[in-house]
Amino acid sequence: MVNITKLYCGEEQPADGLRYGHGHGAPKSAAERRPIVVWNVTRTCNLRCVHCYSDSHAQKYPGELTPEEAKRVIDDLVAFKVPALLFSGGEPLTRPDLLELMEYAATSGLRVTLSTNGTLIDEPTAQWLHEIGLTYAGISLDGIGETNDLFRGKKGAFDGAVRGMRNCRAVGQKVGLRLTLTRRNCMDLHDIFNFIEAEDIQRACFYHLVYSGRGNAADELTTAEIRRAMDIILERTRAFHERGLKKEILTVDNHADNVYLYLKLCERKSARAEEVYQLMKWNGGGANSSGVGIANIDTQGNVHPDQFWQSATLGNVKQRPFSEIWSDNSIPLLAGLRNRLPLLKGRCGQCRFKEICGGSFRVRAAQVYGDPWASDPACYLTDNEISLAETDALTM
Repeated sequence: MVNITKLYCGEEQPADGLRYGHGHGAPKSAAERRPIVVWNVTRTCNLRCVHCYSDSHAQKYPGELTPEEAKRVIDDLVAFKVPALLFSGGEPLTRPDLLELMEYAATSGLRVTLSTNGTLIDEPTAQWLHEIGLTYAGISLDGIGETNDLFRGKKGAFDGAVRGMRNCRAVGQKVGLRLTLTRRNCMDLHDIFNFIEAEDIQRACFYHLVYSGRGNAADELTTAEIRRAMDIILERTRAFHERGLKKEILTVDNHADNVYLYLKLCERKSARAEEVYQLMKWNGGGANSSGVGIANIDTQGNVHPDQFWQSATLGNVKQRPFSEIWSDNSIPLLAGLRNRLPLLKGRCGQCRFKEICGGSFRVRAAQVYGDPWASDPACYLTDNEISLAETDALTM
């Protein structure tokens, strides 16, 4: 994740210690962090999103972890001291024992978050989520009105998501908006920012598309479209900051955003550019994400480097605790991901800014080229930008 509010605007954020090494609870280095675990607790979903990485449908799937197995996983994650557990799906609220599992995790001391389409968050559910101490409910919204309904494959999905957001806000529950940038919704970006303000949404994550499940490169933005989208995100975030509106705006799954943001600060001759570069360098971008600072457990108990890389299985929690799997550097892919910079090829290997981009998102390279160390095909930086001389790149 790239925290736009922190980096572009200089506004302190809740996870600064974990993400940039400054503040309470900061580890010695980003590489030493325990992973945030994304847990797909079910594949069942009441919607049919066009970009769903788990290819979920409104049906039951065999082999999902039992309540007892799930609680053993939670116990292990607590003992392993992971910083946060994100319950995801499918639609996690379709799992009958989800609320019980979330409460068990929260009372065990885990920082618990929820990724949901929001349509099943009625008033009692919102109240319950707030009472157990949910950090935030991340509700997916991929456009305004009909755009979102077409994206979600169901008429009324937008109204249902908005209702879920309002139910959360009514009880004081922090809400996050989650949007995947595609050709289907990039025209709605200004409207999305207007919505964030009008509905008092405190957090928004803008995801770059990953080609997994039903998500494919046909929906990817062009390079010019990505840059326009980033310009909108940067400037609307700055406008929030200048007006004193406390919003946490992040981009996800493309660490070329670090470089683009840094170059924008240099263009503006910002006195903060060098400071921001050092924060990005500590973070490491993609080099400390998949397989390091992020992990995934799928519905069957398989462990993956991230939630989009379910073609690469590192082990299964039914046979071996997550903590043991994650600590096993004899697994070739894990070892490579934890020292990936020397392995990068092509533009990523030659890039001037790989210490702050870290080769971005390795799963896209694996999916497109069959090689996890090839260039990230979603890099939108020009050859000239990534080959700037050091004296130019670090000059204010």
